[in-house]
Amino acid sequence: MSNPRFSIVIPCYNEEGNLPLLLERIRGATGPLGLSYEIVVTDDCSTDGSWRLLQQMARGDPHLRVQRFAFNCGESAAVWAGIRSARGEYVITMDADLQNDPTEIPRFVQALERYDCVCGSRVQTRGRGDNVLRVITSRVGNWVRNWLSGDQTSDSGCTFRAFRRECTANLVPFTGMHRFMPTLIKMEGYRVGEIAVVNQPRHAGRSHYGFWNRLVFLQDLMAVRWMKKRKLRYEIADCVEAESASAAAPPR
Repeated sequence: MSNPRFSIVIPCYNEEGNLPLLLERIRGATGPLGLSYEIVVTDDCSTDGSWRLLQQMARGDPHLRVQRFAFNCGESAAVWAGIRSARGEYVITMDADLQNDPTEIPRFVQALERYDCVCGSRVQTRGRGDNVLRVITSRVGNWVRNWLSGDQTSDSGCTFRAFRRECTANLVPFTGMHRFMPTLIKMEGYRVGEIAVVNQPRHAGRSHYGFWNRLVFLQDLMAVRWMKKRKLRYEIADCVEAESASAAAPPR
């Protein structure tokens, strides 16, 4: 197929029980819009039947492209690999566990008319899909993140986002970067906005997040804070250069 307008990028690790329904709902959400799209799934060396299932589905779906890591690399790597493989003008990232509802894709598409990057925010609905501990740690984590980074993104942990592919062209990838993409994209000078999204309960499988993920988050946050403070800032006031030989030569 020719290059699509939208690339839906999905990291996958042990999501065999979610993949068929996820792809079905994506098709249902994009079909009425008449979107030119592709789905790019990066399997992070799953230990269940996810990769086998992805191979089977990709053979019968021209919209689906799948790739698999040689070894487990983590969510940031899987998201970044999908973004780098994306061929669309716009990229939509979302999780494979169906906590991000594909029926909200049209709202992201509409919001891209006003912003270069649109981030989902689960602040209003987080309690519907997560337990009390995860809700509290998420709110505390977002508060600490905004306080240290100087950003105002209400839900940096929500990976349901849409952006122009060019927004990530100059980003330097690092482990944990998927949590800070709104800040990193703002640092590049792009317009970043938010829309409220629902937070569905996980459809199948187990959550991959725990105490260690949140502990590492603080280390990543300090790295982003350092990058933001040390970012080069300059503005060219004037520019002079010699005329080219062809421009300087008198007419015959």
